[in-house]
Amino acid sequence: MSIKVEQLSKSFDGQFAVKNLSFDASENGVIGFLGPNGAGKSTTMKMITGFLEPDNGKVNVCGIDALSNRNETRKMIGYLPEGNPLYYEMYVREYLAFAASVHKIANKKDRIEEVIKMTGLTPESSKKTGQLSKGYKQRVGLAAAIVHDPQVLILDEPTSGLDPNQIVEIRQLIKDLGQTKTVLFSSHILQEVESICSRVIIINKGELVADDSLSHLKNNMDTGAEVVVRFSRSPKENWWSGWNELTGVNEKDGSFYLNTKEPEKTKRQILEYALSNNIDILSIDSQHKSLEEIFKNLTNKTENQ
Repeated sequence: MSIKVEQLSKSFDGQFAVKNLSFDASENGVIGFLGPNGAGKSTTMKMITGFLEPDNGKVNVCGIDALSNRNETRKMIGYLPEGNPLYYEMYVREYLAFAASVHKIANKKDRIEEVIKMTGLTPESSKKTGQLSKGYKQRVGLAAAIVHDPQVLILDEPTSGLDPNQIVEIRQLIKDLGQTKTVLFSSHILQEVESICSRVIIINKGELVADDSLSHLKNNMDTGAEVVVRFSRSPKENWWSGWNELTGVNEKDGSFYLNTKEPEKTKRQILEYALSNNIDILSIDSQHKSLEEIFKNLTNKTENQ
């Protein structure tokens, strides 16, 4: 189960939407696919799934060249596009039966009932898709994407329009699916990505800017961490002067917030300063940057290059 993209490019009217993009998702799990609006995420997903022809590059799905074997690789891919196109005059079961027929699924009726239950559609399953709320329409789209039990899932904003309770349920379903499938998951809600993804791929202006495990990005990005310290009395002005690992310092309500590339070194220096100046430390804590801060740092960096 895998997706491999090599030097993938696509331009519109002479402007690159995706430029020489390469990544390899060969493991099971949920991989966050991130980027600002217009970064090329949806274009990339459409090329992987065969709905858009690339200008250059290669796409390999489960060991098969997707560009020359579209019908074969589409059997292996479940795709929920951002727009989630549905036939609004069809009933839920009717629409899922249509999707199942396209994939020539055996035991179609049993599988439809299974995915209805998996996606929480049971209460609304007797309605036409056009009568459903946006959240339930998303569930129908997800059910259609998994009805043929694909090995690879491409999900473009799958929780868009869901209420908080529905989001929790669909997140758990996506995590469960990631146990046995490769899931490429796009979302603008970065806290959501943090909660279900172990790896993230970030693109900007169609180019790759990061591809790493979430834990490694948090621990090793040059955004570093923030150390927060509160002293028993006010220290001298610019008491941190000369600490080269710092990227910024703020003071608020008597606490100092030190942005640092090396949080452990910064904490040691704070302790040494407090001891040598006979100042008690009331509290000291550190936390790594959030995915949101890493995302802003990476995409702003490429914007300014």
